[in-house]
Amino acid sequence: MTTTFPDISINTDRLVLRALEEADAPALAEMMNDELVGAWTAVPQPFTEAAARRWITEYAPAERAAGRGIDLAVTEFLTQRLVGIIQLGKTNWRVRSTELSYIVAPWARGEGYASEAALATAQWLFGDQKFERLELRTAADNTASQQVAQKIGCISEGVLRNACIARTRTEDGSWTELRTDFIVWGLLPEDLDGVADQMAEAGYSSYTDWS
Repeated sequence: MTTTFPDISINTDRLVLRALEEADAPALAEMMNDELVGAWTAVPQPFTEAAARRWITEYAPAERAAGRGIDLAVTEFLTQRLVGIIQLGKTNWRVRSTELSYIVAPWARGEGYASEAALATAQWLFGDQKFERLELRTAADNTASQQVAQKIGCISEGVLRNACIARTRTEDGSWTELRTDFIVWGLLPEDLDGVADQMAEAGYSSYTDWS
């Protein structure tokens, strides 16, 4: 039984999802230093280019080789500019289940890129990799992330109380941690029925291809 993800490229009308490359390090570091990324993720702040290179050359390859997940750069098809990151992690190969997370650069928000990339990843997982479940966890107050989950057809399955540590700025400009809830979302293959058409009607890409 296969227990690692392949080296994959996923294409939509507007986006290319591919393996991270060393040339992505400056843009990746800039994206990770965004205020919302600092607030809603565990990414160290500040996030240096050296840390970005370690992620690209060490962490991401190790995750894929060990079968735990895969990290994909999300880039614009026309400009090749780094739009964001899609991550799959905590993969259970027997259950054929994995957890999805996403980060979008501040300049690219509001364009539907997160939903488009997440949907394309789900279609590949269910169609090509024969997965049976995709899970997302969003902080209780992270409404933007919750909207992405809803757009791609996820079902809210419950709340993990006090399971999330978010961050907020203090008066002196430093970060402080605060505890909140996780909302758990599940996506099964049948949940995708009609989702691509709905997104296409809303003006977002419904075409997905992978190689």
